[in-house]
Amino acid sequence: MARQNDLAVKEIMMTAPVTLSPEDTLDLANDIIYLGRVRHIPVVEDGRLVGVLSQRDLFGAAATVILGLKGKTKKALLKSSKIEDVMTKPVITIAPDTGVKEAARKMAEKKIGCLPVLDNGSLVGLLTQTDIMRYVANH
Repeated sequence: MARQNDLAVKEIMMTAPVTLSPEDTLDLANDIIYLGRVRHIPVVEDGRLVGVLSQRDLFGAAATVILGLKGKTKKALLKSSKIEDVMTKPVITIAPDTGVKEAARKMAEKKIGCLPVLDNGSLVGLLTQTDIMRYVANH
């Protein structure tokens, strides 16, 4: 719960973030990250948050296998690899009424770049380091 003088994360989070399924392929995630200029994508299955795919997860998966491969082979590999194989799980989450300071402390302590925001188990938003930095810069 946000304390006095500490805004709730629901005021600065991204609402309705793009999500993917664990069965989606890495080439789709790669396209979304590149074209949408996002670094974190919540992974949802049957309405339930099951993981987070970060740009770092995607690059790490690609680097371990793709180094030295030709472009067509790289694309084929991304098409055949599933998000569930590289996503981060379990996921650290927060509630919409959590204070921004508490969220920032949790992100720093856990060394993570985003926190999915859950309300009664449903994904309602995504809070990123960028959201927090933008808030701090403007206040």
